Amino acid sequence: MAGASIWMRCLAPAAAFALAACAQGGSESANGDDWPDYDGPGTTHYSPLDEINDGNLDRLGLAWHFDIDVGGQSLTAPVAVDGILYFAAGASHVHALDAATGKLLWQYDSQTREKAGVELRGAWGSRGIAYANGKVFTGTLDGRLIALDAKTGAVLWTAQTTERNDGRYISGAPWVFKDKVVIGHGGADYAPVRGYVTAYDQATGKQAWRFWTVPGDPSKGFENKAMEMAAKTWTGQWWKYGGGATVWNAMAYDSKYNRLYIGTGNGAPWNRKIRSPGGGDNLFVCSIVALDADTGEYVWHYQTNPGETWDFNSAMDIELAELKIDGVPRDVILHAPKNGFFYVIDRKDGKLISAKPIVPMNWATGIDRKTGRPIENPAARFPEGKPAVVYPSPFGAHNIEAMSFNPSTGLVYIPAMDQGRVYIDPTGPLSAWTFKDGQRISNGIGEIPPEPKPRPATSFLLAWNPLTQSEAWRIPLKGVRGGGGTATTAGNLLIEGRGDGRFTILAADTGKELWSFNARTAVMAQPITYRTGGKQYIAVVAGSRFSTAQGYEPEWDYRTQQWRVLAFALDGKDSLPPPVEKDMAIPDNPAFHVDPVLAREGARAYGERCAGCHGAMGLAGGSAPDLLRSQVPLDASAFADFVRNSPLVSRGMPAFREVPQRELEAIAHYLRQRAREVAKEPPKAAPIDNRGQ
Repeated sequence: MAGASIWMRCLAPAAAFALAACAQGGSESANGDDWPDYDGPGTTHYSPLDEINDGNLDRLGLAWHFDIDVGGQSLTAPVAVDGILYFAAGASHVHALDAATGKLLWQYDSQTREKAGVELRGAWGSRGIAYANGKVFTGTLDGRLIALDAKTGAVLWTAQTTERNDGRYISGAPWVFKDKVVIGHGGADYAPVRGYVTAYDQATGKQAWRFWTVPGDPSKGFENKAMEMAAKTWTGQWWKYGGGATVWNAMAYDSKYNRLYIGTGNGAPWNRKIRSPGGGDNLFVCSIVALDADTGEYVWHYQTNPGETWDFNSAMDIELAELKIDGVPRDVILHAPKNGFFYVIDRKDGKLISAKPIVPMNWATGIDRKTGRPIENPAARFPEGKPAVVYPSPFGAHNIEAMSFNPSTGLVYIPAMDQGRVYIDPTGPLSAWTFKDGQRISNGIGEIPPEPKPRPATSFLLAWNPLTQSEAWRIPLKGVRGGGGTATTAGNLLIEGRGDGRFTILAADTGKELWSFNARTAVMAQPITYRTGGKQYIAVVAGSRFSTAQGYEPEWDYRTQQWRVLAFALDGKDSLPPPVEKDMAIPDNPAFHVDPVLAREGARAYGERCAGCHGAMGLAGGSAPDLLRSQVPLDASAFADFVRNSPLVSRGMPAFREVPQRELEAIAHYLRQRAREVAKEPPKAAPIDNRGQ
């Protein structure tokens, strides 16, 4: 196997792991009727339902579908409670459907696009919502946390969790427990953002507590002893750059210890040489932090990447389980962050139990058992201006697509990727590359040189045994990011959508494919299962949220794919309407003469402002219109006017009023150049897009 020598040097698992495991978490006694939040009935994306099982999938069919038409995209994990399915689409546009029929009961438009300023840019659509005590909670890209009446959709309260135009935005799911709802935010890759999480009273929206994840300016004092401790691990004037460590995705509530575990993001900017030039661990970047759920006070932390510099988030799933280790039950956290290791961590004190890589990697050779720290390869920090090919890439070995844990099989199912990225310092003064007009235009990493090149990227579905820290089986997938979020059930089912358009069910014990459905678009969101009217359903949101082409044939197109909720049940009789056809020819305007100087300027501007939605090198993947096939850029002046005064704000296209005319026209020249190149010779492989999440 490639990279086997590195694997052999890595940390061996704790000795004599006994084969016993069970899921744990905030609602471990739930019967599986409801899927109330991102985690499911427990904290592991596992359901105890077994009406649909590995012996009757020949009867499984589409029960109903609901077409989504609010603009933008949705990677939402739906929630289902008391016979109603809730989901958010686009910019926090919440829907409530009859969970048995798909009939629309109500919908709520947060009008985020109309209200938002810079917060809207660079952010994905809503990744999740939550239900508790008769309320549905959703976050918005302009930083609001909103509580809705679950029966009517009426707004009960709104809390502004961020400051106006501070660069923070919310795309992740709220977390609910007891009488509180907690929300984090993203934005550190786009502005000088200092991360935090905030807890609110579910009934009133009154702030209960806030925990900052990195320290601020020491001259202004510290919020608590944890921040004072963390400040000792930073150097220079880090607070001017924000610091990062945003809690933009996963958390977990532990009812046994009454703790909230938060997963923090990368340092900001990525390059530690800028934000902390004298080195240091930079707490609490890339960490799991345990907080007292009632007060938000610090309890313990485990840092997966001290002083990280590669965008190796620890914001991926934090799943709670009990494993019998050396014959003794242990309460553990199961965690597979971007950096390529799978961690088993003691929930009681945050100490490392074991860690082992799930993909070949070269940034570290293992984890030191005594200290819990990685054994780093110094060359991975690209010293002295030398480029370094680092594995994994900023996409990570595991990203936001949910993993799941089945206590019956004892396996964790991980949508995994094997790919690398070239890192190098930018030329000139490092800090000069960081900001422009108050916004982050660079994360301190230089332009990718033509050489060296990473090996071709691959993706696969990995079944991992956390007790033995070993691979049980894997399924190779199409595309560089081919696997969607997973869910697993007591019926020996492993449910996963695929980037190639298939929605699949595998045997959870063996990985054998048992059933599939052609969704006619990528299915990357996390599936759920629930029971209503005595009948079990499986549901998922389908639609390509890829910004960049993934190497599929053909690529998903924004204007022909249809975002949908799909629900399946035994003896389901529904069917999808015929697919939309479109002429995929690339249009041209012979009168448009490309200025090579403007095209070079436009390439950089496009990468900074447009590629995050419309695709690296102009190669779209479905999340936004394909600009190479659009009529709008055929005239540079008209294109500039369209972008500056967007008539499609409500559909997800921001108005870039502050961008200079020359820069917008330069982008049009770059797009015309790229369109002609692609029309002449279509690319044979997908480009590498390193925008992280």
